[in-house]
Amino acid sequence: MGSQTLQILRQGVWAALSGGWYYDPHQATFVNALHLYLWLFLLGLPFTLYMALPSSMIIVAVYCPVIAAVFIVLKMVNYRLHRALDAGEVVDRSANEFKDQRAKAEQGNCSIRRKDSNGPSDPGGGIEMSEFIREATPPVGCSSRNSYAGLDPSNQIGSGSSRLGTATTIKGDTDTAKTSDDISLSLGQSSSLCKEGSEEQGKFSSTLYETGGCDMSLVNFEPAARRASNICDTDSHVSSSTSVRFYPHDVLSLPQIRLNRLLTIDTDLLEQQDIDLSPDLAATYGPTEDAAQKVKHYYRFWILPQLWIGINFDRLTLLSLFDRNREILENVLAVILAILVAFLGSILLIQGFFRDIWVFQFCLVIASCQYSLLKSVQPDSSSPRHGHNRIIAYSRPVYFCLCCGLIWLLDYGSRNLTTTKFKLYGITFTNPLVLISARDLVIVFTLCFPIVFFVGLLPQVNTFVMYLCEQLDIHIFGGNATTSLLAALYSFICSIVAVALLYGLCYGALKDSWDGQHIPVLFSVFCGLLVAISYHLSRQSSDPSVLFSLMQSKIFPKTEEKNPEDPLSEVKDPLPEKLRNSISERLQSDLVVCIVIGVLYFAIHVSTVFTVLQPALKYVLYALVGFVGFVTHYVLPQVRKQLPWHCFSHPLLKTVEYNQYEVQNAATVMWFEKLHVWLLFMEKNIIYPLIVLNELSSSAETIASPKKLDTELGALMITIAGLKLLRSSFSSPTYQYVTVVFTVLFFKIDYEAFSETMLLDLFFMSIIFNKLWELLYKLQFVYTYIAPWQITWGSAFHAFAQPFAVPHSAMLFVQAAVSAFFSTPLNPFLGSAIFITSYVRPVKFWERDYNTKRVDHSNTRLASQLDRNPGSDDNNLNSIFYEHLTRSLQHSLCGDLLLGRWGNYSTGDCFILASDYLNALVHLIEIGNGLVTFQLRGLEFRGTYCQQREVEAITEGVEEDEGFCCCEPGHVPHVLSFNAAFSQRWLAWEVIVTKYILEGYSITDNSAASMLQVFDLRKVLTTYYVKGIIYYVTTSSKLEEWLANETMQEGLRLYADRNYVDVDPTFNPNIDEDYDHRLAGISRESFCVIYLNWIEYCSSRRAKPLDVDKDSSLVTLCYGLCVLGRRALGTASHHMSSNLESFLYGLHALFKGDFRISSIRDEWIFADMELLRKVVVPGIRMSIKLHQDHFTSSDEYDDPTVLYEAIVSHEKNLVIAHEGDPAWRSAVLANSPSLLALRHVMDDGTNEYKVIMLNRRYLSFRVIKVNKECVRGLWAGQQQELVFLRNRNPERGSIQNAKQALRNMINSSCDQPIGYPIFVSPLTTSYSDSHEQLKGILGGPISLGNIRNFIVSTWHRLRKGCGAGCNSGGNIEDSDTGGGTSCISNNAPIANDPHSTVSQGSIGNTGRGSGAGLHPPVTAYPPTLGTSHSTHSVQSGLVRQSPARASVASQSSYCYSSRHSSLRMSTTGFVPCRRSSTSQISLRNLPSSIQSRLSMVNQMEPSGQSGMACVHHGLPSSSSSSQSIPACKHHTLVGFLGTDGGQSSSAPDAPPGNTLSPANNAHAKKGEVIYRVQIVDPSQILDGINLSKRKELQWPDEGIRLKAGRNSWKDWSPQEGMEGHVIHRWVPCSRDPGTRSHIDKTVLLVQIDDKYVTVVETGVLELGAEV
Repeated sequence: MGSQTLQILRQGVWAALSGGWYYDPHQATFVNALHLYLWLFLLGLPFTLYMALPSSMIIVAVYCPVIAAVFIVLKMVNYRLHRALDAGEVVDRSANEFKDQRAKAEQGNCSIRRKDSNGPSDPGGGIEMSEFIREATPPVGCSSRNSYAGLDPSNQIGSGSSRLGTATTIKGDTDTAKTSDDISLSLGQSSSLCKEGSEEQGKFSSTLYETGGCDMSLVNFEPAARRASNICDTDSHVSSSTSVRFYPHDVLSLPQIRLNRLLTIDTDLLEQQDIDLSPDLAATYGPTEDAAQKVKHYYRFWILPQLWIGINFDRLTLLSLFDRNREILENVLAVILAILVAFLGSILLIQGFFRDIWVFQFCLVIASCQYSLLKSVQPDSSSPRHGHNRIIAYSRPVYFCLCCGLIWLLDYGSRNLTTTKFKLYGITFTNPLVLISARDLVIVFTLCFPIVFFVGLLPQVNTFVMYLCEQLDIHIFGGNATTSLLAALYSFICSIVAVALLYGLCYGALKDSWDGQHIPVLFSVFCGLLVAISYHLSRQSSDPSVLFSLMQSKIFPKTEEKNPEDPLSEVKDPLPEKLRNSISERLQSDLVVCIVIGVLYFAIHVSTVFTVLQPALKYVLYALVGFVGFVTHYVLPQVRKQLPWHCFSHPLLKTVEYNQYEVQNAATVMWFEKLHVWLLFMEKNIIYPLIVLNELSSSAETIASPKKLDTELGALMITIAGLKLLRSSFSSPTYQYVTVVFTVLFFKIDYEAFSETMLLDLFFMSIIFNKLWELLYKLQFVYTYIAPWQITWGSAFHAFAQPFAVPHSAMLFVQAAVSAFFSTPLNPFLGSAIFITSYVRPVKFWERDYNTKRVDHSNTRLASQLDRNPGSDDNNLNSIFYEHLTRSLQHSLCGDLLLGRWGNYSTGDCFILASDYLNALVHLIEIGNGLVTFQLRGLEFRGTYCQQREVEAITEGVEEDEGFCCCEPGHVPHVLSFNAAFSQRWLAWEVIVTKYILEGYSITDNSAASMLQVFDLRKVLTTYYVKGIIYYVTTSSKLEEWLANETMQEGLRLYADRNYVDVDPTFNPNIDEDYDHRLAGISRESFCVIYLNWIEYCSSRRAKPLDVDKDSSLVTLCYGLCVLGRRALGTASHHMSSNLESFLYGLHALFKGDFRISSIRDEWIFADMELLRKVVVPGIRMSIKLHQDHFTSSDEYDDPTVLYEAIVSHEKNLVIAHEGDPAWRSAVLANSPSLLALRHVMDDGTNEYKVIMLNRRYLSFRVIKVNKECVRGLWAGQQQELVFLRNRNPERGSIQNAKQALRNMINSSCDQPIGYPIFVSPLTTSYSDSHEQLKGILGGPISLGNIRNFIVSTWHRLRKGCGAGCNSGGNIEDSDTGGGTSCISNNAPIANDPHSTVSQGSIGNTGRGSGAGLHPPVTAYPPTLGTSHSTHSVQSGLVRQSPARASVASQSSYCYSSRHSSLRMSTTGFVPCRRSSTSQISLRNLPSSIQSRLSMVNQMEPSGQSGMACVHHGLPSSSSSSQSIPACKHHTLVGFLGTDGGQSSSAPDAPPGNTLSPANNAHAKKGEVIYRVQIVDPSQILDGINLSKRKELQWPDEGIRLKAGRNSWKDWSPQEGMEGHVIHRWVPCSRDPGTRSHIDKTVLLVQIDDKYVTVVETGVLELGAEV
């Protein structure tokens, strides 16, 4: 503890005060001395120059070049030294040898070695690899990260050679040493020097400093030829050398080096990008008998091409001297910043801003800023990460330059003020005194830099830039919070561009003439554009990445080439495409809505309504916004809370699901939710824009007057204020009504004299109120955290700090006010009652974009998957549920917030979702108009003790509390007791709702050990395993190919013998049902006795059944596969299947696909590995599910039919995969209804197997809103404690449970390694357009395509309604269904029509039949009628075709052969329609024009088609002279007039398989044309109408009635987007009871696959007729 405290004081406190310099006792004297003298030089140089020289530019001229020269030299030498260490030229010399090194380097034998090295195959001067003694330090640079070696064409390795061959390479005698395990590289030219006696010889060595070492597989070792001149006497432990030649021209490229590093180094090192993990390279040889022979290490540093010096330190020493700048740009930036600090500091010194002792203090600040560029404070108090932070080194000089520049500008402005005065609220901002006061404040702040950086009040530079852009965008331009530095810059630039575009219009309008009753039209144009642009900006996300991706996909579309052999090629994340589609829909909607809004508000403004109706209009608007805001944002959220006003014990407005124990469906939309949506819509889209336009109209002239801000500045303020107020009201109107009402009361009643027009008052008060809300949250957090009666002391320090915090309450309030002004967290120091202010942070809070990387088979090596089973801990496997929860929230969160289901919300709010096992913190970051960006942090399923106590606190009810102080008198019904109400007010959180419905997965886990404990249960599993293999092999499409494969048949020849028996010892009579006790194995005969019946049944279910007998090849294949599969299970179980643990191990190995073929008899499987992947693996997985079903009905699967159907059903509805398989994650994210897996958990000493079953259903969550300042403060405290103060105690007091603040849950949700969440989602954006219930209230996005569809559908509804209304005396149903017209083809070709091609069709019995009679007819239509164009023109004049409906309800007497989606009619594709029940109607009462047109149609019809005319049944005409309309033309008139005009008579039912022809006039039921529909509104489905006791509908068949509801659907449910065909219709007011609807809407009976769905017609989209 004491050493850690001293280390914190040295490296933390003192280094933060000095800028990075501190005394390190672990470093050499040279390092500490250099640091001290360098720091004194940087401190004394400016102070000496200031004291010695006159205050003039001479100081600047001397100081800046000296600093520049020093920094250039130091940075260049540091960079070159690191490069030299990377090259790895290490020279070992004895102390007495170093003096003679240059003379010995020029000996004659160097030329011999150079000649030997530069042979024909050694063009560049080879370098040898030698083996050294074990005690030698591994050199730095040989790792794949730093090695620059490469393979030459002759399989030798090349590297850079030295310019002077002075190193010695000594080869030991091979007879004196045989083995050595340590290898190091010798770099340089292969010249060597011999030393007499036993002196140690020099070596070259590359540097090896990272764990993992070199990838020696790239090195080709060859014994080097021993040379007589190179053999010397050495110690006995030096072994024979193994040399490898390196060549400088074959250097590995940087990508190859990185690839080598990925392949050879532990994966944990890949995360350490900014940390040098070098071991101590200063180790030397152990003590020898002669101290004079001690070996020293030197690094060769090249000064000139022919000149080098020896550097007597290694990489660790260099890193302790100076920070490493990896890139040249970093070095250049450091030099520029050092020069800029020197220049600005010297300028301020000579201008006399500092006097006396403050000159020395300012020089100290300069020295600390410059020294941090050489050796920064690590870790800094504002560093957000562990380890070396490269960015933090630039913080001090950047902030110093900003402050110095600000000081100079303020001083310059105070001395050069213009005559123009800028005055607001009585403060003259152009007063020199104001600017001088601001300058002095910045000077004091600059002098306090050591204290500021020690406390950590300033963040690193990138965080500050993001914070600054975000704060300016929110408070000045009305923007939203941002998600990254790029997003902050993008959003800020967009706001600047918008202001620049609007400024010109505003300036031009203000230059125009104004009077009391006239506002320039240009200003009205400005107001319309202002509202439109504000609306568009409020609907756009700050993150431009999705928008850029959308643009790239439209401009440069990519064609993704899928590799069919890659199992991950089919796994595609649907979220990016969904986000792009949402962005595209919003942009298309904005294109229309912005134009409409702009024109609408321009028209309102230009109508002089804001001038004529004054002053009554503004008071009406103020009262309206106060009332609507109060009801929407206060009354409704309070009465919907779990504890309204913390007084009532239950919500006053309850949802349908509130009293349900288990929710089965999505949440029902309540009336108060609809009211909330409409009030919110009216408030932010109508009331607030009218208020802003009203204030613009009344305040613009005053603001732009010379008495206020003049025209130029006034136009800018008007534009900024209007943009800010409109954007903030569009994006987040929650607390806007409070601001408006308070501003009106304050400036209209209390202090009217101080008002600067209501526009500017609203602008500035909105900023002030934002800070006041933040201050309120901070004070609530502080008071609830330190309340004496509920404080929890997590450690002894907490008990010590509690009383000392009491006298500083006033200081705490000041701190809270300051932190609220700067939006900084107020964090408890070490979790105690002492609060300190942290550095400024954006709303996103965390600087790193950390999100969980799930470990599965897609990102781990195959060897680790088979051996260690990575990611087998519960936390990694359970993280997928939080990922699915994130996707569910992405779909519905924004809509639920707008529906008021989470209560009031604002930017930065934090909520906790608590369920049975899921506990997640949801952080709302960006809130826009119809969008929310959030981040979800999932906690452990089985949390710590502290977490469980806090989970209990948020889930327990307080309704039963009857306490009143210290007694229990009870409480009023439906009201909380006094104690409960009091305690709820002293919490930093509150329960918003207890039944928030969200789609998720319920988890069921069963112990596999208990399921397989008994031998009989293992036998059942093995039996299902064998049957599963037989099922998959017989249903495979490649079965014929396998049976014809000669290689496979050759391998199965042994199994084809009738008397064959496999006596492998892995088979067990206790497990294998077909075990032959007589033959002690599994014989073909015993196999056929048990499984032949199952093989025959599976074969019979094939489309082309195969012959199955005992000697067939199919039985042989099944027998061979089943033996192979069981042998693989035994092999994986280590041939110990009788042992439960071994059996489970083998079962899990096969489940995840680890099949190991160990017998030569099974090698025939290699002829086609699809047999393993598509047959055996699914067989073992399906057997586990069947084994589970066995417990519910043990004898049910004895019937082959039931078993077969069960497997088919499971294949369709169930995903069975290993949790490490990427397909598992893909299935979960794709909302698969059910999933099953076998999990092997090895955690905390446990080793158990579980069968995990997931079922998708609607989960119920408790939504708890947490004080956002509580979350930010606790997060900031944890970061400071773990990073800066280095507290590594896992049981530290700051994470102990505190129920009043949920301290443990909040601290656990921090980014790793500060917290320990099992899942942190990426920043995810939810759009309101994806919420179907919200779209049902407000409608979907308004785009050109949607407008067109709306107009078309409205026209058809009107036409159908008019047709029903105009039908006097006729049947309304006939008007709706076209009199039962059916489009049917004939068995024979049509006479006299050579172009007709008719195929056989069938007529389904839609009226009474069931089963096959309900399937749609398959019809082929002739492409043309052969009629003239005039005929079609007449027809197209009479017919109005529906865009998507091909049913008779909107068709003419002709049917299309293809679907049409617009109001166009094709001139081809018609076929005559038959009417099963038609009548003749009179044309006497029709208009003459219609009579002539119909007569012309009849005359132009070819006589050859008369055979196709429909048979006329019905009433005779009312007059003998009346003209009869052919039946096929009858509906043409209906389509034109909208009425049938006649009565249809019933006809007998047609047989199910009958067809109609001219000779066979079979009659069909009405509505014979069957068309397809798509479900668009699942809420319109009548899923219980079939079981209604009132029997509202008369069903066409009793069997259909029993199947048309949720009682028959079981787990299946109709979803949006499903398609089916209509087989029956119930129409309102129908005379036929069988087709009469019980409501005023048409009801459809739709068949979807084998399911029947009853749905209202408004809930489907008609796709066209069945073809």
